[in-house]
Amino acid sequence: MAEQFSVPVEVRGYEIDVNGHLNQAVYLQYAEHARWSLLRRAGLDEGALLDRGVGPVVLETNIRYLRELHAGDVVDVSCAFEFGDGKVFRVHQTIRRADGSVAAEVSAVSGVMDLTERKLVKNPGDVFKELASDPTALGL
Repeated sequence: MAEQFSVPVEVRGYEIDVNGHLNQAVYLQYAEHARWSLLRRAGLDEGALLDRGVGPVVLETNIRYLRELHAGDVVDVSCAFEFGDGKVFRVHQTIRRADGSVAAEVSAVSGVMDLTERKLVKNPGDVFKELASDPTALGL
């Protein structure tokens, strides 16, 4: 797995639900933002992936909600990719409050889809290595 990468996010008022804390679906948006930020750090963007005819896909996501988040809270959303053999890779993420406490843990199983065949490519790490200017940011 690569060295830990994170991006700051401020919880916005319109993301709060009727209970006065961050709506559960927004955690997924924060996780997605961090994943794309890491891909961009590695030198990958949507255009390069589309030009190659591939795109990252999420196959499974698990979220553990541990602490409430409120409007104005600033969190760090970490992201690390873990590649193995086969068509899928894992993404490990932590949403951490400014005081260091963990608000949520997000884990996902992902792949890279061939957008013509609509099937997963055999080794997503190879695709990322080919297209990234800094594949080490992804642990490759």
